[in-house]
Amino acid sequence: MHSSWLEIKGIRQNNLKNIDIKIPHDRVIAITGLSGSGKSSLAFDTIFAEGQWRFIESLSTYAKLFLEKLDKPDIDEAENIRPAIALSQRNPVKGSRSTVGTVTEVYDLLRVVFAKMASPICPSCGSGIVRWDVEKVYEELITNHKDRRAMIMFETGETLTSLKERGFYRIYKDSETVDIFEIAEDAERHEVVLDRLIIADDPRLFESLELAWKEGDGKIKIMSPDGDSFTYSDKHSCDSCGRVLPEPMPILFSFNHPVGACPQCKGFGNVLIYDTSLVIPDMSLSLSEGAIEPFEKPGFSWWKSQLLRNAAKNGLDTRKPLQEFSPAEWEILYKGGSGLYGIDDFFEALAEKRYKLHVRVFLSKYRVAEVCPKCKGTRLKEEVLSYKIGGKSLADMNAMTVSELHEFLLTPPLTEHERAVIHEAHRHILAKLAVMIKMGLSYLTLDRQTMTLSGGEYQRVNLANQLSCRLAGTLYVLDEPTVGLHSRDNGRIMEIIKELSALGNTVIVVEHDPEIIAASDWVIELGPGGGKNGGNIVFSGTIADFRNSDTITAKYLSGETQKRKRLKRTPTGFIEITGAKGHNLNNVNLKIPANTLTVVTGVSGSGKSSLIVETLHRAVAKHLKHSVNDEKPLPYDSICGVDKLNGVCLVDQSPIGRTPRSNPATYMKFFDNIRKIFSEQTEAKIHGYTPGFFSFNVKGGRCEHCKGEGFEKLEMYFFEDLYVKCPQCKGMRYSEDALRITYRGLNISGVLGLTVDEALDVFNDDAAVVRKLQLLKDIGLGYLQIGQAATTLSGGEAQRLKICAELGTPGPNGILYVLDEPTIGLHMHDVTALMSFLNRLVNADNTVVVIEHNMDVIRDSDWVIDLGPEGGHEGGSIIFEGTPEELIESKGSHTGESLAKYILKT
Repeated sequence: MHSSWLEIKGIRQNNLKNIDIKIPHDRVIAITGLSGSGKSSLAFDTIFAEGQWRFIESLSTYAKLFLEKLDKPDIDEAENIRPAIALSQRNPVKGSRSTVGTVTEVYDLLRVVFAKMASPICPSCGSGIVRWDVEKVYEELITNHKDRRAMIMFETGETLTSLKERGFYRIYKDSETVDIFEIAEDAERHEVVLDRLIIADDPRLFESLELAWKEGDGKIKIMSPDGDSFTYSDKHSCDSCGRVLPEPMPILFSFNHPVGACPQCKGFGNVLIYDTSLVIPDMSLSLSEGAIEPFEKPGFSWWKSQLLRNAAKNGLDTRKPLQEFSPAEWEILYKGGSGLYGIDDFFEALAEKRYKLHVRVFLSKYRVAEVCPKCKGTRLKEEVLSYKIGGKSLADMNAMTVSELHEFLLTPPLTEHERAVIHEAHRHILAKLAVMIKMGLSYLTLDRQTMTLSGGEYQRVNLANQLSCRLAGTLYVLDEPTVGLHSRDNGRIMEIIKELSALGNTVIVVEHDPEIIAASDWVIELGPGGGKNGGNIVFSGTIADFRNSDTITAKYLSGETQKRKRLKRTPTGFIEITGAKGHNLNNVNLKIPANTLTVVTGVSGSGKSSLIVETLHRAVAKHLKHSVNDEKPLPYDSICGVDKLNGVCLVDQSPIGRTPRSNPATYMKFFDNIRKIFSEQTEAKIHGYTPGFFSFNVKGGRCEHCKGEGFEKLEMYFFEDLYVKCPQCKGMRYSEDALRITYRGLNISGVLGLTVDEALDVFNDDAAVVRKLQLLKDIGLGYLQIGQAATTLSGGEAQRLKICAELGTPGPNGILYVLDEPTIGLHMHDVTALMSFLNRLVNADNTVVVIEHNMDVIRDSDWVIDLGPEGGHEGGSIIFEGTPEELIESKGSHTGESLAKYILKT
């Protein structure tokens, strides 16, 4: 076979049905299809896994220890697979040390530049510090002190006897030159006069300077007869106050190393403090009424009793609301007094037991992160911040947006010689920043924590890294690179992908966006449905042939499918927030029409999440006294219109469970019904089995060898831990007694292996189970196994499960639902089902606010709020609010332009 084609035969990975693929190298290949059709199984679990597996197999045994080895995919044969790199849309970073600057390596390159070119400013007196060498001193003297008489001196701790033996005969002492033979030996340091001369462009001057520099260990002193003196040193020391700065090495500028990290926050940029609002959530309460929240816990009643017992003799009124306490009373309450232990004493006592996990968890409930008072969040020592280029420290550059830093570094304030010294590092920095701007990431700052990036932002940051590496002959697999990106920027992403391909790489993109699919060279569509109804190739060929095919994606691409008619609703009021100014928000006044579907859109970084999730959602939760993990809303002035709300719910893409024990059946709460059905079977009744017997979370019918996990973890110590099927239950999670009970030919483990579609047939006469299963099917999750571990679900699947859980749980209406990009991972056909669900929520007298870029969702909404006009500092304002029809006619809105073009195409 020709090497310009990649071919894999007999692919049976997951739900793929023994398919064969043949795709061209050095092209952009789009893999599309309905949710659950097998796209990720083909792209990641097969093509990427095989490429990665072969690459790792070619390495030495030692090298393999440091690399994750993927399972070999279930295939017959594969030819011409290249070394593979996968860029997922999930952000795996959990630590706060990683930043945009470190993950792109721009920060590391800046450290090199600062180590070579930065000029220090004394942090004590503000004077400029110059690091001298002999040539610089010579030039300085010739330029500014020519024809003046001068003495060249150096300081030494050498004995007078030794100096005499080496031919040095004059010492400067007590403001005069003294003959060395006239001085008694002592332990003092001495200033040796090496030469007395008239400063001139003369070899003698240079030779004397050179010798003095050597003898003085890089430090000399020049003194004129009238008493003027100048000290020159190769150390970074201040001439005015004598303060010495550390040598500028790259490691000095790292906040991940003790040499450069702020000693107070250890390079994190913030410190944890106990927050009064968490310790005392209700200031209207008195001490006797339980104002101090931690003292109300059962295990800490002694602290409250001693406080009430000793309060009076310390001048504290236990019946007085804490909001009326004077500063002196607050001081006693926190610091303690005569026989009274205060709040600080309580936390200090607990801090001594921090080695216990439950104590650390308890303390974390009352602590919040605050900007480090010493380094002001820069993470670096004061001495490090003294080094500057063009008046800007490394922290200043780190706080710039990508576009601002790129503009600043295009013409750096350096001489031609200095530019030549840092040429390579400078070139790489500009290249990386330019690609990030192209990727629509111009609004990010280098000091932005990586863990705060969305999955789409994280993937694009990594994609920018890859392009700047200029690799060739590589296989890239991308997972929806347009996630979280405004339609205006889709063209830029495609340019980057095409550029990667033009370098001689094969780029495989799992994508639903019509623009990306249309711009690809080759299209593979899987289907025709999801789960067991998917796994087949319904089309594979060029984009030209794809347009003429009759697949479901091709129909959406051509606009053949019938579009939904927008429902027109009348709002019953407004939820309003005034003066929102968190992050980049510009004193925004927000009005959300109640009992409608509102879409909030705008380019990346325009402030959508800041306004809707971190301000609106948290502010409403605070007003209704709903817990939001103790997260405070961003600053705002006022909120109104929330009194008619009965609750607020954020439906995002966070996992529905942190362990494999959580699954769709347990999350939707129909597993309780299934366990009850099994307990009602004749044999189960004979043995007295209750519904609890069929739970894998408690003792009873579960396999006790693996505690219902279905697998065992083997600790490999120096290697990655291995997970193997439990030898007792063979991965079925239950004991033989539990597995003997069957319902319609299936045991409890077999039921958990059913897809939603299959479970509907099995439990068709149980209305409670069917109602919840039907919700999952209607929203496009019919392919999911009801026992699938929550940890394996994608963000989009988790989000749709949450929507179904809300609709499936009877409760009060009047809820504000906030959804963050619910169409992520959805095929165009699945968006139709999603919109049906959102309309059902609104029709049940709820208010739905959606952050979204999808044009179908925007077009079919009741109200649109567009933020912008750009991202970062250039965003944070509402540039449009109104109906979709009005948005199309508006001027200056990127969303309006994109929506108009989309409607014209369809």
